[in-house]
Amino acid sequence: MEVILLEKIGKLGDIGDKANVKAGYGRNYLVPQGKAVFATEANIADFELRRADLEAAAAAKLSEAQARAAKLQGLGPVTISAIAGDEGKLFGSVGVRELEDAINAAGGEISRSEINLPDGAFRHVGEFSVEVQLHLDIAESVTVVIEAE
Repeated sequence: MEVILLEKIGKLGDIGDKANVKAGYGRNYLVPQGKAVFATEANIADFELRRADLEAAAAAKLSEAQARAAKLQGLGPVTISAIAGDEGKLFGSVGVRELEDAINAAGGEISRSEINLPDGAFRHVGEFSVEVQLHLDIAESVTVVIEAE
């Protein structure tokens, strides 16, 4: 199935690129989410009329993400207090929700879906680096210090 991308998508391409995708991916995800349209003659002509607007919207999203990344760079380490045992093991864990609340309270502007924890939630006291994916092209690292109460 051939589609025209309306926004930049990871390994598929940039705005306006034609991409061959599996039928289910195009029909069930890309088209309903507004990320692509079917590559018909009418849709190609309509896309060419809307190209400037779509590129301007993509540039606005990128500049907003760059501003948010600059704000995250200026934060410094974010401290989270949690109940821990004698050996530094937490009772419970510090997950995405707690990280979002702490970073937003410190002055950052992020959402839960932007936080990347490949190894899962933190279960020990210490200093950790958390990857925040603000945009497809912009990822920022935030230092989080988890200390015992």
